[in-house]
Amino acid sequence: MQLKATLLDENAIRRSLVRISHEIIEKNKGVEDIVLIGIKRRGYPLAERISKQIEKIEGIKLPVGSVDITLYRDDLSDFFEAPKVKETSIDIEIKDKKVILVDDVLYTCRTARAAIDALMDIDRPNSIQLAVLIDRGHKELPIRADYVGKNIPTSKSEIIDVNILEIDNEDSVKIYEK
Repeated sequence: MQLKATLLDENAIRRSLVRISHEIIEKNKGVEDIVLIGIKRRGYPLAERISKQIEKIEGIKLPVGSVDITLYRDDLSDFFEAPKVKETSIDIEIKDKKVILVDDVLYTCRTARAAIDALMDIDRPNSIQLAVLIDRGHKELPIRADYVGKNIPTSKSEIIDVNILEIDNEDSVKIYEK
């Protein structure tokens, strides 16, 4: 793989998350009954950051949970090994809440669909909204993000690499050519 460009640095990611936080507050006319659920792996730290940002703006800390979608994937037969199930940590009430799913990249929409299925198996929220740091196109399902940090049109031969400080020791979004 060959690096084509760094699309977002630490400051650009921070600005995107601040904007997403403001948009969440505006669209929902406040933060009442909102719960943030990060899709494992990188969606969870992004959800935590959005919660902290909203707390700075509104003075209210939103509950944050995480969902592991491994068993909800529709491509399990493509894996050679049995899937390793990570923990789904939704020890907060989602029934009748406005759930905002948070993920790093929206690509085919299959991860978002799997996360929605996982949430619906837990309980029935009032609504589900989707926030992503990057929307790269190439959707295979009729799902769109309500909140997008940056739209990055890509070819299928390109790879978007999101690095998050909490996992990768840096904040960056890079694009590579296969």
